[in-house]
Amino acid sequence: MTQSTGAVWPSDQIVAESSIDARGDFIRKTYLHLAGAIGAFIVLQVAIFQFVDVEAITMTLLGGPYSWLIVLGAFMAVSWLARYWAESSTSLGVQYAGLGLYVVAQAVIFVPILYIASDFYPEANIITTAALTTIAIFAGLTLVVFVSGADFSFLRGALAIGGIAAMALIVLSIVIGFELGLIFTVAMIALASGYILYDTSNIIHHYRIGQHVAASLALFASVALLFWYVLRLVMAMQRN
Repeated sequence: MTQSTGAVWPSDQIVAESSIDARGDFIRKTYLHLAGAIGAFIVLQVAIFQFVDVEAITMTLLGGPYSWLIVLGAFMAVSWLARYWAESSTSLGVQYAGLGLYVVAQAVIFVPILYIASDFYPEANIITTAALTTIAIFAGLTLVVFVSGADFSFLRGALAIGGIAAMALIVLSIVIGFELGLIFTVAMIALASGYILYDTSNIIHHYRIGQHVAASLALFASVALLFWYVLRLVMAMQRN
């Protein structure tokens, strides 16, 4: 199969089948874009907490019994659109628009948990602890994939089932009103770790040359998921 005229990448060449230079260039671009996405996320959070009433945003997002359910639904819709744009094969601008849209969506949805972490535990350095823990886990998992060279694409089915089950539990907890406890948080950290293994191995084995924006978005999504639940875990440990 060949790409249409004007495609961002000229062929369907898989990274694993490309030259060493092309493979190295793809991996370098992917992680530079991941770093850029994380940096943009941090800048957006600083700007939001500096210039916006984050308490009001938190109350709006969490105000009603089903407010968070609506927010999650909107986030999922925006995430799908962002990923669709990031995978565009005809426009680099659309790819970047998808990555940018996803970073903004993550920045907004993170406001409540970051506000709670900073306002209720001002002296515990919870956010810093969670961030450093997330970086350590991500670095360790990345090292496992690159050193072993293993293909973790076999995790796809299990991750899909785990993601659906997790979303179902989240929806039920909102509708019925029960608390998702520590076991769920730890399970979600394991799920996010699985996604990082899967996404990282895809960078080595399955992405095509030119898909570095889509690859960086996938990694950013997994890192954000990991950070969210590591933050929940650290807050739970602080309460105890």
